[in-house]
Amino acid sequence: MHIRGDHVELVVGGRLDVRSAADARTVLHSAVDDGVGDLVLDLTGLDSWDATGLGVIMGAHRRAGRCGRRLVLRGVPPQMQRLLVATRLHRILAIEGGLAAESLPRV
Repeated sequence: MHIRGDHVELVVGGRLDVRSAADARTVLHSAVDDGVGDLVLDLTGLDSWDATGLGVIMGAHRRAGRCGRRLVLRGVPPQMQRLLVATRLHRILAIEGGLAAESLPRV
């Protein structure tokens, strides 16, 4: 996993999982604490995430809220969009442009 950027926008690539969670948490918390306004998390290059990685993102979301900021997800890959819908986290997290129609449950 790699994260590059600053306190306004971070680009995440690779795998966000149990092995990379501690490093990712440190970078995200620093970015949240050092900035103001929205923090955009660009996930376009993210290959996969597991429950631990999702927990890191939710932790950053909560921390941003406590700091008066908003964590905004950009470029969420389709597989991860489906996970957000299945867990109903798409209702809590800010997702730039919303989710693709194919990731939403059919009625």
